[in-house]
Amino acid sequence: MAEVKVVYWSGTGNTAAMAEAVIKGVNEGGATAVPKAFDGLTVDEVAGDSVIVFGCPAMGAEVLEESVVEPFMAEFEAVAAGKKVGLFGSYGWGDGEWMRSWEERIVNAGATLINDAGVMANEAPDEEALANCEALGKAAAAAAQ
Repeated sequence: MAEVKVVYWSGTGNTAAMAEAVIKGVNEGGATAVPKAFDGLTVDEVAGDSVIVFGCPAMGAEVLEESVVEPFMAEFEAVAAGKKVGLFGSYGWGDGEWMRSWEERIVNAGATLINDAGVMANEAPDEEALANCEALGKAAAAAAQ
């Protein structure tokens, strides 16, 4: 059975709740979800994966978490070409600029965005955001088959 890593960082629990929905979708989609924290993960551990889902909330002035996620993603860009990547995260202010920037970085690095866009939730994910996360997980599972 295909495996899909769901790699995420969560400060308040909102992105973790979204990750659980993505994981549920991956498993229901016929693949095995492998949850991972960004903390301690190396790019080498995902370099061979063809499908990966990343989650991170907006921080500061709508940027990725700066001490762990940003350095990881900067290094990941060197191995992103040809991969199918899903993105998700929550935000509490702004309009989702951090997600648009993240999507652009992934595409510019040569990866394909699963479902053509990341999934966002304003603060705690509502039912619609959780459903969208499950759909992202199912699409990631399908892409991994």
